[in-house]
Amino acid sequence: MRRLAGVSLAGAAFAATACAANAHHSIAMFDRDHPVEVVGIVREYRFSSPHAFIFLEVKGADARPVIWRLEGNSPNSLTWDGWSNKTLKPGDEVRLMIEPLRSGAPGGAWTPKKATFKDGRPIVVAH
Repeated sequence: MRRLAGVSLAGAAFAATACAANAHHSIAMFDRDHPVEVVGIVREYRFSSPHAFIFLEVKGADARPVIWRLEGNSPNSLTWDGWSNKTLKPGDEVRLMIEPLRSGAPGGAWTPKKATFKDGRPIVVAH
């Protein structure tokens, strides 16, 4: 009976782990071979799990503002690079080298190592 309970518990743990791993999305939607530089104004910065997001207002081709939804690493990974929930605030002007969405929609993936303020200053956390 004890052995059966142990096997059942191990099976349940495996199933839970497999479901969690399967729930995480692929990075195939991002075009890693054709990075794009975007410059704009931070409208929102979400330091949330499972990924941080920057909603960046960028001038479109017709000079109208377009909001780009940019996905970053996990908050845990970002803290290794010194980022926190206070690193960016609405109104900050930034320059990011991103991996754009393959669909052509205004969005992509960013990393802290390829992010600066618009004027070229590094984004340094002092808190």
